[in-house]
Amino acid sequence: MPKGSLALVGSGEYLPAMASLELSLIQDGVKNGKKARFIQIPTAAGQESADRIAFWRELGRAQGERLGIEVEFLEILSKQDAQDKELAELIADSALIYLSGGDPHHLAESLAGTPVFDAIYQGWSSGSSLAGCSAGAMALSTHIPNFRLSKKRPTQGFNLLTNIRVIPHFDRFFRWIPESAAKVLMSAPDETILIGIDELTALVNRSGESDWQVIGSGLVHILSGAPSAQLANRARITL
Repeated sequence: MPKGSLALVGSGEYLPAMASLELSLIQDGVKNGKKARFIQIPTAAGQESADRIAFWRELGRAQGERLGIEVEFLEILSKQDAQDKELAELIADSALIYLSGGDPHHLAESLAGTPVFDAIYQGWSSGSSLAGCSAGAMALSTHIPNFRLSKKRPTQGFNLLTNIRVIPHFDRFFRWIPESAAKVLMSAPDETILIGIDELTALVNRSGESDWQVIGSGLVHILSGAPSAQLANRARITL
């Protein structure tokens, strides 16, 4: 079993509203012997503009300054970048490894089977906290549904959450997408627990704990695969 904490975040990576959550995840990693810094991995935004990549870099830098924590922005935007062993070596000893938002399919396809992903998994297994926000949270599951291209097969995810699938931005998502896409998102195998996570909200499994806790201003929605529930800040659930 991995030793590190795991955070599934609906939105808001590196924003002031999420600073206390991110600091707590860093502290969890430090308790496990990791270096007090966090790693930004912006791969999900790898097909976006240079300005957007710079935006993510600056957002993380500012959060690190608020927290008084070292930040390492790894410009891993493609499968080729993720083959870089020197970049991979920067990951595993860090207290927090953060997969930020964008396209979950590009994220999964770019990192799977690479030295960078091996380093992410090694870090988490040995005590680093691992956070996935929006696309990052979706990619941690076994499969990522193609809700934008509903006739296309799901993308293979990282398979770190074998029985959980996340819908991020849950309080806003269905305002953005057509009904056909919503049906794809809301469909999951019977053995899968489907969870909606609101913006500025996370579902966190702490290192050494068996249950999960809601952190943030919104709700976590248990949609299928387990008894339906809407869970607010500090609520706990076993999945």
